[in-house]
Amino acid sequence: MADNIFKNKTAQNRMENWYQQFLDRANVETESVEVSTSFGSSHVLTAGDRSKPSLICLHAMMTSSAHLLSELARLLDHFYIIAPDLPGQSVKGLPKKLPYSDNSHAIWLQELLDGLNLEKVHLLGISLGGFVARQFASSNPKKVKSLVLIVPAGIVQGSLVKGFTKMALPMIKYKIRPSEKNLRNFVGHLITTWDEDWAKYLGDAFNDFNPNLKIPPLASKEELENLTMPCLVIGAEDDISFPGDKVIDRVKAHVPHVEAELLKGSKHSPPTTPEFRNWLATRIKSFVS
Repeated sequence: MADNIFKNKTAQNRMENWYQQFLDRANVETESVEVSTSFGSSHVLTAGDRSKPSLICLHAMMTSSAHLLSELARLLDHFYIIAPDLPGQSVKGLPKKLPYSDNSHAIWLQELLDGLNLEKVHLLGISLGGFVARQFASSNPKKVKSLVLIVPAGIVQGSLVKGFTKMALPMIKYKIRPSEKNLRNFVGHLITTWDEDWAKYLGDAFNDFNPNLKIPPLASKEELENLTMPCLVIGAEDDISFPGDKVIDRVKAHVPHVEAELLKGSKHSPPTTPEFRNWLATRIKSFVS
């Protein structure tokens, strides 16, 4: 049975419009496919040359495949990007929220890869997508050629007090009074560089989604030790939710083959500048190569 992902039909339509706007920002040729899973039909956005290595990319909470592609399009000279829309977290995704307390997300991703006839993949996840990617890789280490986690959820947890005062409280104020000032106070703790589209999108998303704001559980020591493939983990220094230095300390302590990068001065959402996009694409390509 479908969940109520959005507040109402108007909210859903607004998210559909934002999806198209971010797809236009990506400015690349794409193809949409539907893949059957036991959870329902799942939307997947693809881009690039099919003869290049496939890179599975998993987006963050309450965003979409189009949002992700708009930031990672510079990888297309090296990869064929396959970007599924996460269940319950995208206007294009399954209208169903999967639990974090079991292996549902990993099972969903495995069925998706089976439907795409992919046996072993390069896998990338951002924020909540990082949790899903890590969970799948821990459960299926032999099916992952390399793993890239960017500001991943489920490795460490930030201060609850800081999270309330700097994120939850400004979000509540914005919901009550959605002014420009309250939007800046809210998303200013989340995004590193001011981007009009991203800021306004986040303001709408937190109002339009019926969000599942539960934090995914932390990976166990054994789950991290099971990440036997080459791993690249990128943390953000000023990330309130998942402090980058703690993320890096924990993966270095338990992940067998890991490279780690700390983004100095970065909040949870890294910079959206051309310079950062170029650096990130170069770093990922050199790591996977």
